[in-house]
Amino acid sequence: MNAKSLKNWMFSVAALLFSVSVVARDASWQALVAAGDLPREAQQTLVLIRQGGPFPFAKDGVTFGNYEHALPRRARGYYHEFTVESPGARNRGARRIIVGGKPVSSLDRYYTNDHYMSFRRIKE
Repeated sequence: MNAKSLKNWMFSVAALLFSVSVVARDASWQALVAAGDLPREAQQTLVLIRQGGPFPFAKDGVTFGNYEHALPRRARGYYHEFTVESPGARNRGARRIIVGGKPVSSLDRYYTNDHYMSFRRIKE
């Protein structure tokens, strides 16, 4: 195999691996979790979201960019993130609830406990 063929083959393999990774991550949000089965801190965060706050962290409610493409693709500004307190964490921790649309009334909600690596859609 010459250098050009090897380069083309490596590019093809890399493109295939990337596409498989993107497809796998895009589907992670399809798993469901009942709101009542979430950790107590996540249930408390849902109550605060429904009430419109006040939230304990300054970054709560900021736009979530979905740069990982792990959630369904929507227009920029559609998703907002809220911190789920993690007992013992010295910072905001890894747990979040992501809400689509208007957070107070939206049922388009997702939970992650691994800082955006995977999501489960919250069923209320």
